[in-house]
Amino acid sequence: MRKRNPAATATVFLALIIAFLFVFEINQSSIFRLSSAPTQAKQVISCDRSHQKYDLCSITGATVVDPATSTFFLVDPTISGPRSINFPMQRIQELTITSGPSGPECEVQHNSPAIVFSAGGYTGNVFHDFNDGFIPLFITINSIYKNQDVVLVVSKARDWWLNRYKNLLHVFSSHPIVTLDNDTSNHCFPSAPLGLMSYGFMALMPNSSQTLLHFRGLLDKAFGHHGQYSIFNPPPKSDSPPRLVFMSRSKGIGREILNQDEAVKVAKEIGFDVILFKPTGKISLQQAYGLINSSHAMVGMHGAALTHSLFLRPGSAFMQVMPLGIDWYIEYKIKVEESSLVEKYDKNDMVIKDPASFQGRNWSSDVMKIYLKEQNVKLDLVRFRDYLMETYSKAKTFMEKMG
Repeated sequence: MRKRNPAATATVFLALIIAFLFVFEINQSSIFRLSSAPTQAKQVISCDRSHQKYDLCSITGATVVDPATSTFFLVDPTISGPRSINFPMQRIQELTITSGPSGPECEVQHNSPAIVFSAGGYTGNVFHDFNDGFIPLFITINSIYKNQDVVLVVSKARDWWLNRYKNLLHVFSSHPIVTLDNDTSNHCFPSAPLGLMSYGFMALMPNSSQTLLHFRGLLDKAFGHHGQYSIFNPPPKSDSPPRLVFMSRSKGIGREILNQDEAVKVAKEIGFDVILFKPTGKISLQQAYGLINSSHAMVGMHGAALTHSLFLRPGSAFMQVMPLGIDWYIEYKIKVEESSLVEKYDKNDMVIKDPASFQGRNWSSDVMKIYLKEQNVKLDLVRFRDYLMETYSKAKTFMEKMG
């Protein structure tokens, strides 16, 4: 890691060069059981388990889906491979792939292939909604069915999830979503991959022509051009100062900036038009996109809410405040004196003195609780001002070029 002079400026990331957030087990998008009598003919059901981040099963023949039993039937199949594959995981519905000379009667015929995945797992956390859901969905569609229309078949698709992300889901597919938990009709598809492809935290496929800029364009298509600024100030005018979105965290959940009001005051003194933004379920993604897309910079504490930095225009300034014990990235790294943990632990405790050694190789729930839940931050405003001044410089330059 590079050493910094205390007066040195922060590494201010351009939008879409984004570092995120929690280390959890990757949420596999579906769980499958494969059953069949083995044959010597051509394989048309396959399950690829060779990737570290995901498993993917594919049905390349006529497929009938029975939502009542969460079973996918391959009609008149040929198959090779093991008799059964099972990946148990809590909160993810198990799906069965089976083959035989006939399946249930087809009640709804689709001409487009299906993409089958789960909206369970860590759904409800905006970071995981994107990292484990929509980015893998983007990868899978562009890898298997690029430039083709698909039908989304989703398990654990709760009403709030469908309502919150309906515009984004509509960009992925023009067809009504088939929800396995609520649908009672048997649906037929020409083919169906089950599962989503994932390559790590907020990462697209290596060496792919599809980049985060393409994904960001998809977000703009889904959430842009709605003009919903009613809960915020209107879009900045050409002669306005650069707008800074200051991400605020709720009290009692950890990593709160204790002197947030003072930090906001410093940002205003430097010249920013500051909007304090706390994402809640009452704020639609269109409203959040309208605010952030019209701004020039974002600053916030390490956490899931910074996923909203995907809404920044490319070239905007983005700075993340990193609490004690989070050494994954080089940004505004707080000093020991800025952490509330010094009030609970002795300065020679390994929690304070050497977080990396204390954590070891395992980011356990106990370690996560200390650094992500129990810790709050009181910023060194003199030092923070230096970082904000570079952020302002970059935001001002961006505003002059892009408006």
